[in-house]
Amino acid sequence: MTAKAEMAAQEGYISSPSTPCSIHVGVQAGSMGRGSDVLLTSGGTVRERGRNRSWLLSSIITVNILILGCALVNGSVSNNVKINDINLQIFLILLVILTTAWMLYYTIYTSREDHAVLYKDSHAGPVWLRGGLVLFGICSLIMDVFKIANYVGYLHCDSAVKIVFPVVQSVFILVQTYFLWLHAKDCVQLQRNITRCGLMLTLSTNLMLWMAAVTDESIHQTVVPPEDSNSTHSYDIRAPGGYSSCKCSHSACAILEKAYYYLYPFNIEYSLFASAMAYVMWKNVGHLVDEHNHHSLHFRLKDVLVGPVVGLVMLVAGLGTFVIYEVDMEKGDPGKRDTALMIHYVMNTVAVTLMSVSTVAGCAIYRLDQRDHVSGKNPTRSLDVGLLIGASIGQFTICYFTIVAVIATGAKGHLNILNLAVSLLTVIQLCLQNIFIIEGLHREPFHEDVHQASVFTNPYVLQAQAQRDIHNLPGTFTETKSSPALTVRSMHVAPSAPCGSPLPQRHRLTWKRRALKEICAFLLLCNILLWIMPAFGARPQFDNTIGEAFYKFTMWAAVVNIGLPFGIFYRMHSVASLFEVFLTS
Repeated sequence: MTAKAEMAAQEGYISSPSTPCSIHVGVQAGSMGRGSDVLLTSGGTVRERGRNRSWLLSSIITVNILILGCALVNGSVSNNVKINDINLQIFLILLVILTTAWMLYYTIYTSREDHAVLYKDSHAGPVWLRGGLVLFGICSLIMDVFKIANYVGYLHCDSAVKIVFPVVQSVFILVQTYFLWLHAKDCVQLQRNITRCGLMLTLSTNLMLWMAAVTDESIHQTVVPPEDSNSTHSYDIRAPGGYSSCKCSHSACAILEKAYYYLYPFNIEYSLFASAMAYVMWKNVGHLVDEHNHHSLHFRLKDVLVGPVVGLVMLVAGLGTFVIYEVDMEKGDPGKRDTALMIHYVMNTVAVTLMSVSTVAGCAIYRLDQRDHVSGKNPTRSLDVGLLIGASIGQFTICYFTIVAVIATGAKGHLNILNLAVSLLTVIQLCLQNIFIIEGLHREPFHEDVHQASVFTNPYVLQAQAQRDIHNLPGTFTETKSSPALTVRSMHVAPSAPCGSPLPQRHRLTWKRRALKEICAFLLLCNILLWIMPAFGARPQFDNTIGEAFYKFTMWAAVVNIGLPFGIFYRMHSVASLFEVFLTS
């Protein structure tokens, strides 16, 4: 068995030996066996011992980093533990430096070694995902600049680590964005053990940065009730005794701090995007990727109008209610707070109701759809489905805790009734949207209508043309037959048009395709709205005191601060998945 056949048997992505793959031209088949961790038995079965060992080693590295990081994050939050955020940032700086060094090594090595990357996974790292990574990375860089300018004012009484960390993180973001933009599709064939461990280090670093950012943002958004009911002080729960004695030396600190907290959602999404892309690269190490089912997808809004228009109306209306909510909550007037909560609940009720109706219609169209389900393994699609279901658990948790609290207290008052309605409708909407997206991700893309035609070709003309093309290449040797026989080739061609007539225009979308695109566009914009509101500060879970009164503050804060980041990520991940469903519809 050749090295190429060994690698094909190893990965199981190739359905038959004749399946075309994306292989770099000029690579010798024998070179593909370099670094192979496959052991063949006499019976021809494949034992992936080397790959399993490297998977185990890289997984152990990830587990240790994440557990140690969780301990440091929790210790930095507590007032009674002698671990502060400086210790956490030192740990993060070490992780970031190691990961940056590995990414630079990988980039240099693969650029110099011709046979390091023989295959590209066309499903991994689509351009819109990498574009989102760049956008979130730019916002993260701006956030780090604001942090540096803010912490300069505290340098006289605080640690210099708080300045070093955003500087190091900025370099890391630049290197990682460049790395993922170029190498997100790589299927590495050499130094697989090192590559798997390096990618798991990258994944762990991004998850740790996400965890630290979520913790900072949650502490900033959580208002801790003072023990003395007459006290009106606001304080930092990380500082000893609750108050910070370090004062800023310049007047811009308050503005800079408020500005970079508004950029935290982009930094959080950047870390999650990078983690997902690193995981797909890890799964693709050593893989041969089946390309015969890949389709070129293009973004077009032709014949799609109702969904984007209604979605934009919902987005603008929702942003307006969000601004009113934030302004009224800042004023602290109890009457205006109740009004703002009511407007917020009504807006969410309308949004999730329309989204639920749209997803029901979309699922009904899928029942009428004749498209085949995709076959074969795809790590990108598997990750999308897993993240979609896993992230929705956070929103489910908050909704069910709210439902129990409202029902147990008797659902008194219009605010509690609206709160209960929003929670119930959100649970229904999450279930329906998950079904719609997962079904859409597992459908083959729509195909343009083509006709099978028999085309008779003149073999002598084809032979002469082939000889001219080949002899133009330096260092080539060809051997041709002197008397080729007349052949008939079966080709997919468009319907023939009379001579001199223009090419046929693209067919209009069928009603099923158009309806699915309208639904995807509407759901996409609504999910953007439902991401913006909690990501930028809407906390009705704390502004409505029923959860805190029923579960007490400590437990309720834990439920909200753990579940809400996953709920926020669910909305952004739904946007990405809905965009992919839109392209394939």
